[in-house]
Amino acid sequence: MTTKRSLIRRATAVAAAATAALVLAACGGNGDDTGAAHNGHNAASSSASAPAQQGDHNAADIAFAQGMIPHHRQAIEMADLAETRAESAEVKKLAGEIKKAQDPEIKTLSGWLTSWGEKVPAEGGGHGGHDMSGMMSAEEMKQLDSSSGKAFDTAFLTMMVKHHEGAVAMAKTEQSDGKYQPAKDMAGAIITSQSAEIAQMNTLLGKS
Repeated sequence: MTTKRSLIRRATAVAAAATAALVLAACGGNGDDTGAAHNGHNAASSSASAPAQQGDHNAADIAFAQGMIPHHRQAIEMADLAETRAESAEVKKLAGEIKKAQDPEIKTLSGWLTSWGEKVPAEGGGHGGHDMSGMMSAEEMKQLDSSSGKAFDTAFLTMMVKHHEGAVAMAKTEQSDGKYQPAKDMAGAIITSQSAEIAQMNTLLGKS
């Protein structure tokens, strides 16, 4: 008889404990909710300041992107001229390769600047920055525009070597001073591809 009573007593105690656990869980649940909301708020405020240091970039990265866009645009402008004016098939082919490489890079560079909240250089403002490494002046571009045939080939190759050397110099600065890894990677790609093109253009100049 006594054992039966103790069993009942034990069952009641277990039930009471279970109820207490539920009540605690409910309180705990509320506590967690406010905790989660609080954490959510923290997450939101830290992500609000994130674009400012998105992927961690610095002034050198901005200068690289803002400088390389007009630089590339001018190279494409020169390459466009080559399509109709160059005599050498090799020069025309090289011009096509320059466009193919640099067009997507301009889009990528512009995308970075936009995501950093920086200004993307305006189209057609190109020649003002000819003091930038290897940029052609408006006069040089006119000279290129008015030449054709062999004279064009020589002028194009001579100018593009200088232009590429400027881009390689800018890319080397980015590699040493920049912080944004994708920009440093692009700088590396520019150094590799444009150094190879410089060697190729110097060979073509030697032939012409």
